Amino acid sequence: MLSSKYQILVAFIFISTQLLGQIDSNSIESDISLFVLGIAQDAGYPQIGCRKTCCQKVLSGERKPQKVCSLGILDENENRFWIVEASPNLVEQWAFMESLNEQKPDAAGIFISHAHIGHYTGLMYLGREAMGAQKIPVHCMPRMFNFLEQNGPWSQLVTLDNIKLDSLQFDIPRKVSPSLQLTPISVPHRDEFSETAGFIISGPNKQALFIPDIDKWEKWDRSIVSMIKEVDIAFLDGTFYENGELPNRDMSEIPHPFIEESLSLFSELSKEDRSKVHFIHFNHTNEAMFDTSEASNKITKEGYSLAREGMEFRL
Repeated sequence: MLSSKYQILVAFIFISTQLLGQIDSNSIESDISLFVLGIAQDAGYPQIGCRKTCCQKVLSGERKPQKVCSLGILDENENRFWIVEASPNLVEQWAFMESLNEQKPDAAGIFISHAHIGHYTGLMYLGREAMGAQKIPVHCMPRMFNFLEQNGPWSQLVTLDNIKLDSLQFDIPRKVSPSLQLTPISVPHRDEFSETAGFIISGPNKQALFIPDIDKWEKWDRSIVSMIKEVDIAFLDGTFYENGELPNRDMSEIPHPFIEESLSLFSELSKEDRSKVHFIHFNHTNEAMFDTSEASNKITKEGYSLAREGMEFRL
């Protein structure tokens, strides 16, 4: 017969094993961090040629410039980083990622959603006239791959081995480290030169959805409401707050879901799911870019969030 001390030890080991098996994986510290590197629409803030109050406030010092929409992902264990979107502010955004620790993490690649100016033109800084990079992986969809490979000056980046193109496929994950993978998903947008992708960014514990550009939610073959429920964080197109924001432009030519439309569509979401939503990719006319605005107050009062440069999320 087992001694009482041995019986107690066996029982302790059994109970400990059962408890360990029940630990929520979300309680385990992740080595993957996601950062908001910019929040403005492709042309940035202030926008060239804008003489309106919105941009003149930067010149007067009342407001600060905002970088173009981009995310950064750091794998602390691998000491490498990835950038989602090669924006015109890539120089500063790259420097920020390198500054995250004393060991200066290495650039491991760039993911590009589509061929509009705020999403790929930062690649120019990797070329002969600037960094002279060596085979930086650029992950993109097939049409985007061909666009970069066949059109100058981007084709020179390929010829000189400044970048190494990697063709993605919709709904097929690209695993870039043991703890990180990105899955491109197709979204309807103005696809003049390339298809348009959103990304599901998956760490060991959480998932983030990144859709900075889409024409309208109702044009999508997926339910954005269901997608929000399935992920932990959702960075969504917040380009315009309301219709008529550009009084001298036909806004049907630059379709985006107005934030007011999104708020109506998302109204069925629970308080928890609403808190996942972070609007991003703000046009220079969109007052939601600024915390003290009436638009921002309305959005946050209803339980949603607004992306701000420097935000960090553990995945």
